[in-house]
Amino acid sequence: MPRPVVVGLDGSPESLAAADWAAGEALRRGLPLRLVHAWEGLSPDVSPLPELEAPRYWARRILRGAVDRLEERHPQVSLSAEQIARPAADALVEAGAEAELLVLGSRAFSGLGGFMAGSVALAVVARATRPVVLVRDDRTAEAEHVRDEDGRPSTHTPYRAVVVGVDTARACAELLAFAFDSAALRSAPLRVVHAGHVPYAQAAEQTLETVLRPWREKYPTVQVRKLVENGRPAQQLLDAAQDAGLLVVGRRIRPAGPGTHTGPVTHAVMHHVHCPLAIVPHE
Repeated sequence: MPRPVVVGLDGSPESLAAADWAAGEALRRGLPLRLVHAWEGLSPDVSPLPELEAPRYWARRILRGAVDRLEERHPQVSLSAEQIARPAADALVEAGAEAELLVLGSRAFSGLGGFMAGSVALAVVARATRPVVLVRDDRTAEAEHVRDEDGRPSTHTPYRAVVVGVDTARACAELLAFAFDSAALRSAPLRVVHAGHVPYAQAAEQTLETVLRPWREKYPTVQVRKLVENGRPAQQLLDAAQDAGLLVVGRRIRPAGPGTHTGPVTHAVMHHVHCPLAIVPHE
């Protein structure tokens, strides 16, 4: 049975934008889409008391509204929806573990063009074992594509590039698999960024090419551009992703303990990137 694309809903504009993006991704991948609304205050049983039944009513309304919206905008996608009476982060981590990827909404900083990752999103990203994609509330389908010849937004033009950040000193198979697959699904070019302290650029580029060679062979139609840069990795990734359709970064899976467990580079781009951001956990 194929893994679904799962999206977490809370009724906010950003979660609806995430649902739209998730529906498009489900169609690209030929997968079903599962909508999840979770809150620990939901009662699993019908109550005669109006004050106890109200959360169930609003949960149903959130899911029904999202289903109606997606059936109108993406009629080809196979949809299911579920209420879960558990804390949101716990329920989404569990749902994401059985998913191909988990999609969440994230608010933009006013005037700064980045994410305001809420506590639920941060908690889910830190614990997820499958890829998580964060989508801004102002992200439209047209924004995934380059503008047309008249400079107008369009969904009929080629997809914008996928950008992935790679540290050649660490294992990155899961990260590159997700990035190459995402680029291939979109027929989009892939920019591979290796940044940091790079005193010998030619040697670093050769090392990066060695890492990429098997993936180039597996995905021969993906046009790859390597960017080996001296400088802060987070800033180099943000610069490379300014006109991208998707940014892909990794997160090392660490033992449970205090802290966000996202890593400094991933944490930085989470708060400042404009395009959808895929965070891929790996060993």
